[in-house]
Amino acid sequence: MFFRKKFESGAVYDWLIVGLGNPGKKYEFTRHNAGFLCLDYFAQKQGVKIDRLRFKSLLGDARLPGGRCLLMKPQTFMNLSGEAVRDAAAFYKIPPERILVIFDDVSLEPGRLRIRRKGTDGGHNGIKNIIYHLGADTFPRIKIGIGAKPHPDYDLADWVTSPFSKDELKTLQDVAERCCEAIGLIVGGSIDEAMSRCNS
Repeated sequence: MFFRKKFESGAVYDWLIVGLGNPGKKYEFTRHNAGFLCLDYFAQKQGVKIDRLRFKSLLGDARLPGGRCLLMKPQTFMNLSGEAVRDAAAFYKIPPERILVIFDDVSLEPGRLRIRRKGTDGGHNGIKNIIYHLGADTFPRIKIGIGAKPHPDYDLADWVTSPFSKDELKTLQDVAERCCEAIGLIVGGSIDEAMSRCNS
């Protein structure tokens, strides 16, 4: 009961770490769920579960040397991710600069990872919705490469909701390892070091 009260009380989290994706078994290992998959991998390495339902999300609690982190997997579907992020950030009084978002990027090849301090949505609807609801684009982010669609006429929505191949999933595990390292560095206040060590 004490832990639950602490978890639900206000202003106890230093960081909000958000992995983007779509809920449900249908989308579990699809390209658009790279953020979910990497955050799950991080939680597993931390020995924590992302299984509490609140703010239209599944939540977990991780303690890193740089502070206490609320782990979030919005369950709103990708295009409405900002609703969950906004509500949790407002409740725990977490500023945009301490909201780290992990998501897929079609402009990067599989196996690539890119860290940015802030920026535009880059055509990603989940990021676009987060920027809209926060009223800011100053949150750091980790982009996970999923590769461009195979043909210009290929529907982008079909591409991002297509499953990773077995080889791509193996590559994604390597990316997830670098993502975990990046999370620790960013939360610890060393985003420049994270960019030099983890960007690829």
